[in-house]
Amino acid sequence: MDIGEDSLRFGSVPVTTSRNMSSSSSVFLSANQSPFFSPRSPTCQLSESARSDARCDGIHLSADPLSSSSGIPEPESIANVRFTTSDISAAAAACTASDFQKFGRVSSPAGVSNSNISSYSLAHDNGYAGLRENHRKHGRSYGMSYTPVSVSLSCNRLRSCDVFIGLHGCKPSLMRFANWLRAELEVQGMSCFVSDRARCRNSRKHAIVERAMDISSFGVVILTRKSFRNPYSIEELRYFSGKKNLVPIFFDLSPGDCLVRDIVEKRGELWEKNGGELWVLYGGLEKEWKEAVNGLSRVDEWKLEAQEGNCRDCILRAVTLLAMKLGRRSVVERLTKWREKVDKEEFPFPRNENFIGRKKELSELEFILFGDITGDSERDYFELKARTRRKNLTIGWSKSASLEERRKERQWKGGSRKGKEPVVWKESEKEIEMQSTEAPQRQKTKSSGRYPRRKRSTKILYGKGIACVTGDSGIGKTELLLEFAYRYHQRYKMVLWVGGESRYIRQNYLNLWSFLDVDVGIENCSDKSRIKSFEEQEEAAICRVRKELMRNIPFLVIIDNLESEKDWWDDKLVMDLLPRFGGETHIIISTRLPRVMNLEPLKLSYLSGVEAMSLMQGSVKDYPITEVDALRVIEEKVGRLTMGLAVVGAILSELPINPSRLLDTINRMPLRDLSWNGRESHSLRRNTFLFQLFEVCFSIFDHADGPRSLATRMVLAGGWFAPAAIPVSLLALAAHKIPEKHKGTHLWRKLLLSLTCGFTSSYTKRSEAEASSMLLRFNIARSSTRQGYIHFNDLVKLYARKRGVTGVAHAMVQAVISRGSITHHSGHIWTACFLLFGFGNDLKVVELKVSELLYLVKEVVLPVAIRTFITFSRCSAALELLRLCTNALEAADHALVTPVEKLLDKSLCWRPVQTNAQLNPTLWQELALTRATVLETRAKLMLRGGQFDIGDDLIRKAVFIRTSISGEDHPDTIAARETLSKLTRLLANVQIHTSP
Repeated sequence: MDIGEDSLRFGSVPVTTSRNMSSSSSVFLSANQSPFFSPRSPTCQLSESARSDARCDGIHLSADPLSSSSGIPEPESIANVRFTTSDISAAAAACTASDFQKFGRVSSPAGVSNSNISSYSLAHDNGYAGLRENHRKHGRSYGMSYTPVSVSLSCNRLRSCDVFIGLHGCKPSLMRFANWLRAELEVQGMSCFVSDRARCRNSRKHAIVERAMDISSFGVVILTRKSFRNPYSIEELRYFSGKKNLVPIFFDLSPGDCLVRDIVEKRGELWEKNGGELWVLYGGLEKEWKEAVNGLSRVDEWKLEAQEGNCRDCILRAVTLLAMKLGRRSVVERLTKWREKVDKEEFPFPRNENFIGRKKELSELEFILFGDITGDSERDYFELKARTRRKNLTIGWSKSASLEERRKERQWKGGSRKGKEPVVWKESEKEIEMQSTEAPQRQKTKSSGRYPRRKRSTKILYGKGIACVTGDSGIGKTELLLEFAYRYHQRYKMVLWVGGESRYIRQNYLNLWSFLDVDVGIENCSDKSRIKSFEEQEEAAICRVRKELMRNIPFLVIIDNLESEKDWWDDKLVMDLLPRFGGETHIIISTRLPRVMNLEPLKLSYLSGVEAMSLMQGSVKDYPITEVDALRVIEEKVGRLTMGLAVVGAILSELPINPSRLLDTINRMPLRDLSWNGRESHSLRRNTFLFQLFEVCFSIFDHADGPRSLATRMVLAGGWFAPAAIPVSLLALAAHKIPEKHKGTHLWRKLLLSLTCGFTSSYTKRSEAEASSMLLRFNIARSSTRQGYIHFNDLVKLYARKRGVTGVAHAMVQAVISRGSITHHSGHIWTACFLLFGFGNDLKVVELKVSELLYLVKEVVLPVAIRTFITFSRCSAALELLRLCTNALEAADHALVTPVEKLLDKSLCWRPVQTNAQLNPTLWQELALTRATVLETRAKLMLRGGQFDIGDDLIRKAVFIRTSISGEDHPDTIAARETLSKLTRLLANVQIHTSP
């Protein structure tokens, strides 16, 4: 978090910030030292006051003149403490570049009722300004250079604190863990004070930290292998152990590793380098050191281990245990419910246990997101290919490159060197640099300790938390992202999976509200002085989700299959949905687009020959040479797409067929007539062999279950559903509604069903399960983590839509209308509306009868539109749906009042010519009243956005219809007139205020 972002909370620091502000409800405490402030920040004079509950009377911060007072503060106040911001050398910035900026603040948890004020400080310095003179004597110098910028604060009545967090070190993973723990405690309403006392500069800051230790209910000490040589960590262990409130967290350690004898005698690989008589390093006492280390073995209840693969579990367990000890039962219950929800709904797909290859891509993704590689991934080597005219690229650049260095950078880039050069990558404490081997003059200078800033920094963002994966459809982008998410999910509080299809991405993004516990509804409006426009209300909902993602709590946001950089509804950039880059939340985007947001993508290539062969062979591993050659031919013809290879492997595993016979079968399989026009024509033309392979699968399904098997029809129906998980019951219902080709067969099946009506339900359920199981076994569909749901790949859905079977889209719409749930199947309901009403430039695909249209409007369209508007603040989409619905009702009304003479020959009819409305007056009245309901609903929604003139016109039409049919005294007519009066009054007020 930048100082500019925090300063805005005080309203006194004129600092230009980025587009998004962090949501961490924190302010800086005066015990803080320079690394948390940008060297370019102006002088800060800060003031803030906050109230807490019964356990914390309050912390008051105000800008006071400088005072020379020092020492331990009095019990009721901590006053007149001064520190200076500074310019930090590269060595210090290595420890504080982005993570340390989150520490050293007084914090009040936002959005938590009855929460304590949280105060914490991580005081930094270039040496130990300790409690004893010998600490200063053996202090470590970090080589900082300071440019004073004065900030003065006073802190009064610091009376209570829930948790003190002590740590030592500057490892990025340690900083990330401590940031996460502190932010999670804040969100749950527990006040905390964070400190690395080894970096405090003077005794006044030590005094503040000591005061926080005294008043804290629990003391959390994050232990690393370097903590045992730090006098302050040892003192914290002794102090909190003596108070019986020590909570040790073993970071990359285990309790069994922390034995006095092993450390002193340097036993084991762990202590061979870091062990010894560590108390000598800081001039401490052996007895005190051994007493502190031995005290860890007596803390049985709080043995928390934070390893590479359990950071999330460790933090949630620590927060839960602390909440229990502090008596916060509501916090424990909330965390338990959240954990249960996450366990069920975090991932859209189960993990692929047969995942093959992609080690290089997984390692590179980790490197792009984190800026370093840890654990097993260190063994997975990857190359960074040389690029034309790209001689030197700094990754993880400093924030304070000097003007002189920028001038030299421009001069250097204007040099005459051309062509490609070999590139190597090296690692330093500060950053990672891709450097030309022929440019030794680009080494880091000792004087400045900076790397020059790149002019086009958005091209490669290693370590900035944003990655883009691009590749053809079916090549395995989703599989790669899914494997990465499962492999590294413990580094994040949660994996948030967002479908990137242009019509659905905004709704999918807003659906995250249930996991983030944020209200995105239209009624959540704090500014009652004026009515916000629809655009402002939509932006406010997006901002609330984005704000939660900008806390110091790490999330992994995966946007899968991004279709366009712009939203389909309003052409706004998808980037507006995302939190700022460089924060704790990481973002991965998969797309078929060549480039997104000017980011240089990770281009996903094909599997290697060995990996592709392993995927195709399935359970049969020993094939003769001729069959292996057939497999290689299939691999080439299928376009080496991972999906096609998986289908081939499934067929060879499920059926007694060899590769050569399968190849011959695919080649002889006729391909259905497809419409090659449209934007999908390129995918259709290049994947003809893959589509022939799909036809082979359909033939297998028909052979197993008879002609027009349920599995085949489920695939055809699935092509028209939304790009989301499809419930098998809904999919099977749509498949059953696909019209039969032969009427006789259809009649025979009806007779059979009537004779076996008592066994129909159980047989149907069994056949649905068997059909879905067959689709999963042959990799035509993939399973979902939601019980009873399946997914289809985009290529499968594309072929199903283009296969040309009539009536499938109509069957899908009928199934969704009759069985769809507005809460659970909203995406599929919207897809049905797209097919029915023709949004944008799309043509209507499905036509309904008037009776079906009335049922659709009353039972589906109105509830969906109101829910979309009120619950998700998607005003434009809801209003457009209602507008198109009104047009459809008007068209149906026009058809009803059309004279029948246009359809019948007068010579055959001696009676007077009538209209359909006269022949069926009840249907016509119901249609007119339904149209009035839609018009009235639109008018009421227009009120929410201040569009009174449009609302007035709509409600007048509704009043006219209701008066004509129901009469003036009908309750619905009276209610409509009341709405009209309200709109007329508001419209008159607007005209009065806007008139000159």
